[in-house]
Amino acid sequence: SALDTLVKGRIDYNMKRWEILKRISERAAVAGVTWEVQREGANHTVYRLGASTVPIPRHVEIGPGLSEDIFKQCEPELGERWWR
Repeated sequence: SALDTLVKGRIDYNMKRWEILKRISERAAVAGVTWEVQREGANHTVYRLGASTVPIPRHVEIGPGLSEDIFKQCEPELGERWWR
C-alpha cells in the first residue's frame, strides 16, 4: 500500500492525484470534517476542508514534496502529521 512506501515518515514517491484526494477524503470522513469542492481555478481545484482551503493541482502525478505540502495544509483540520 501507499503507507508501506513511507520512509521515516516522509513521502518518497510520486503520488497520483486521486490517491491524495482519496486519502484526504477518507481521513476527513473519520474526523467528521467536511471535504468538498469550493471552486475550479485555472490550474487547480480548490477544496474546502472544514474551515481550511486546500488547492490541489490538476496533474496526474504529484511529486513527493508537493504531496507533503498539500497534506500539511490539512493539518489544522485533520491533526498534525495525520498522513504518516
